[in-house]
Amino acid sequence: MIICFDIGGSAIKGAITYSPERIFPLPRRETPLTDFHRFVGAMEAVIDEAGGLPDRLAISITGVIDPETQRIKCANIPCIDGRELAAELEAALHLPVVIANDADCFTLAEAGIGAGRGHRIVFGAILGTGVGGGLVVDGRLINAVGGFAGEWGHGPVSAREAGNPPVAIPAFDCGCGQRGCIDTIGGARGLERLHAALHCKERASQELIEAWRQGDVEAARTVDIYVDLVSSPLALVINITGATIVPVGGGLSNSEALIGEIDRMVRSRILRRFSRPLVVRGQCRVEPGLIGAALLGFDRDHLDGGPRA
Repeated sequence: MIICFDIGGSAIKGAITYSPERIFPLPRRETPLTDFHRFVGAMEAVIDEAGGLPDRLAISITGVIDPETQRIKCANIPCIDGRELAAELEAALHLPVVIANDADCFTLAEAGIGAGRGHRIVFGAILGTGVGGGLVVDGRLINAVGGFAGEWGHGPVSAREAGNPPVAIPAFDCGCGQRGCIDTIGGARGLERLHAALHCKERASQELIEAWRQGDVEAARTVDIYVDLVSSPLALVINITGATIVPVGGGLSNSEALIGEIDRMVRSRILRRFSRPLVVRGQCRVEPGLIGAALLGFDRDHLDGGPRA
């Protein structure tokens, strides 16, 4: 048995799992943001509720683990930022711990039992509040010991003009400290920021997508430019990784029409030609973080020679 967690800035979700297909969620708890002792206590409560001693804890979490120091960078949960989180949790909870970024766990889930099943190279793209990603090759996570691979949302690569006809695009400041990152225009907040810059009007991302679907001219212009801006860096990622499927998660993936437009544009900009959809809506719509964490945990059991007796 493994207890898996999906931990974000709002909630700690836990589940008992006996296989990636047999996951039994437990009641979620609010994430303590500023008190590490309470953070550990919330995890302990989930473990106690599960009953029995698990073989390990497998955690999907917001933030990135530095592969050299094993310290986590996590602005959303200040009490864990900068800690050697796996080691500190193992010491506090007296259980083996394996941790991966939430986008990595989404990609593991899609590669294992979702849209990426049967593909050697799977790149998972997150279009949520911001932009994230993960890479799985031959069923294994590239960031198995932490790392920044797959973070296509960051780096000053956003085009300075886009759309048909082209329009100038500002280089927006990014939370990572750079300017002109795809994260600034590629997620839901980015879509809203882009619309405001183009039309001097504030509209929520869901409203914009629906207006586009209904034929609204301004929304259509924003979406056209958005798709142009997002598709080129995603095409480059596909050229570099050789991914043969790109499942998309996050809130914007709820619009199959939007994902279809991104797919059409991306396939026109890559070296390899695909006659089938390449960028697709993720199939793990319910708790992909828990599914990915479970896959991570069972993979580590396999590497360690199986679960404890």
